[in-house]
Formats: sequence, C-alpha cells, structure tokens
Amino acid sequence: MAFIFGLFAVMVVAKTVLIPLSLALLLSFILYPVVKRLEKWGLNKLFSAFITLLVLFALIGGSITLFSTEIMSLSHKFQDFTGKIMNTLSDAVVFVNRNVNFVDELQRDELVEEGKDYLKESSGTLIQNTFSGTASFLTGLISTIIFTFLFLIYRVGLTKAIVAFGDDKNKIKIFRMLKNIQSVGKQYLSGMFLLILILGCANSLGLLIIGIDSPFFFGFLAAVLSIIPFVGTTIGAIIPVLYAFMTSDSLWIPIAVIILFWAIQIIESNFLNPKIVGSSLNVNALAAILSLLIGASVWGVAGMVLFLPFAAILKVVCEEFDDLKPIAMLISDDISSDTNTKSDSFKWIETIKGWFKK
Repeated sequence: MAFIFGLFAVMVVAKTVLIPLSLALLLSFILYPVVKRLEKWGLNKLFSAFITLLVLFALIGGSITLFSTEIMSLSHKFQDFTGKIMNTLSDAVVFVNRNVNFVDELQRDELVEEGKDYLKESSGTLIQNTFSGTASFLTGLISTIIFTFLFLIYRVGLTKAIVAFGDDKNKIKIFRMLKNIQSVGKQYLSGMFLLILILGCANSLGLLIIGIDSPFFFGFLAAVLSIIPFVGTTIGAIIPVLYAFMTSDSLWIPIAVIILFWAIQIIESNFLNPKIVGSSLNVNALAAILSLLIGASVWGVAGMVLFLPFAAILKVVCEEFDDLKPIAMLISDDISSDTNTKSDSFKWIETIKGWFKK
C-alpha cells in the first residue's frame, strides 16, 4: 500500500516529465519497425531515428498548421456566436424568471449587456490561459520528440539493462515481456491511427452532405478526440452540433448532425473499435473505466489517453509471473467471455462479427 501511494505521489509531482516520457515510450514502440527497416537499408542507427522523427514532426506540424488555419478562418464568426449565445441564454433566463419569479423586473436587454461586459473582462484571462496552454503544449511536444529519439537510439542498451535486473531463470521471461509490451503498444497506436482516419473520413463526409462549413475540420477534430475513451467521442460531437446550431436558421441541421454522430458512434463502439483497437488491448470494461478515472485524476486529459494502454501493458507484465497472474486475469477481457451468460437477443451481433473474422 505504501508503494502504491508513493507511486501515485511521484506520478502527480513529476507529471511534467513523466507525461512526455510516457508518450515517447509509446511512440518509440510504433516507430521502431520503421527505424529497423531503415537500418536494414544501410543507414546507421542515429540517422535512421532522425529521419523517422523528422517525418513524424512534419506530419504533426502539418496537422497543427491545418487545424490552426481552420480555427483562424472561423474566428471571425466568434462575435456572432457570442451575440447569439447571449440572446439565447437571456431569453431562457427571462422565461424561467417570468414563471418562477426569482428576481423582480428582470429585463432581457440588461442581461445581454451584463453578459457582454463579463466576456470583455474575462477576455484577458482567456488570452493569458491560451498562451500558457500553448507554451506548455509546445514544451511537452518538443520533450516527447527528444525522448522518443533517445529511446530509439539507445533501445538495445535499455533492453539489456532491464533484462539484467532479473536473475538467470527470469531473463528470458523479462525479454519476452518487453517484446510483448512493444507489440501491444505498436498495435494500439497503429489501430488508433487507422480508427482516427476512418472516423475522420466518415464524419467529414457526413458533415459535407449535411452542409456544415469546414466539414473536414470538425470531422477530424471529433475523430482525434475519440482517443479519449468513452467521453472523447461525445465531446467531439458536441462541438459541430453547437456550431450547426449557431450558424443555421433551421433546427433540422443540428438534429441531422446529432443523428450522424449518434450513428457513427454506434458503429464505432460496437464494430470498429473492438475490431481495430480492442483486439490489441484485451482489457475488460471495468479495468478500462478504472484506468480512465485514475488517469484523469492523476494526469488529466493525458492520463485519460495513456492509462488505457498502460493497463494493457500491466496485463502483459503480470502474465509473465505466476504471483501476478491474478492481476492479469482481473484486467483481461477473458473475465467476461463466458458464452453461457450471453443473452440470445445479442447473438446477431456475434454472427456479424463472425463474418468479419472470416
């Protein structure tokens, strides 16, 4: 118990270093095959890692540039959004007060003006927080890239050092465990990348058909947010729904956006995610929810993203040692694989999944 509390204390205090280090570890898992392929082509270890990270940095920089351009193009509509939001909220408050009568002689125009004054006063704090958040993000991004580069060039020495901690009878187990951890991390990240690509194209195509401005921006933004388990997809859907509500005069446009994301989320939750990402993790729902809550309390949004693959890695570690296998059983999805407890009304889902397996 003391070790667990001490571990969480260190994770909270040192999160500025541990978050980029954890991201770099997962990135090194997926970039390792690329670096190894370049080394087989005759490039040395240092140059192979540098070229791989340069391509990755170019992709990340291009994505950030595209998103920033779309955000700047939409920023001129923010004033119209503010006025429409204030008018809608004021109408709602006046309507409630008219029926409940909390405040005597409450006027709509006074509420609108007070709301606009509040937004003007808080704009300075908002800008300050934006610059602070951007600086922290860039610092974390640069640290992650540096750590990834070091992991890739020192991977052999790090592997030998970790294996050397075990005694002679456990060295093979530890090496096999490291290989399995690398495989889980690579499959998870590659699966998430493929899932984001599929969801981004589906979201963008649906928004384009509905007639939403900047459909590719909102579509891929919602897809990127889906990396946050359970809540990311909902947050990604709320943003285009609010945008559709603020920019369209017809109520059917935001309703159509809601139906679109609802249908895509059903397909993603029941078919795409289990087939593309879930098969690589093999973590049951209880362990996934606990990892989400613990990660959010320890590292915030970064913890919500990282602790799910960490749970899968913990399962891999525990499977290699007899004393820790009960923990692996608690995390594994096999704990809920009893076919006798399944309802007959859900057999059609298993049938469809069987078609994909074939």
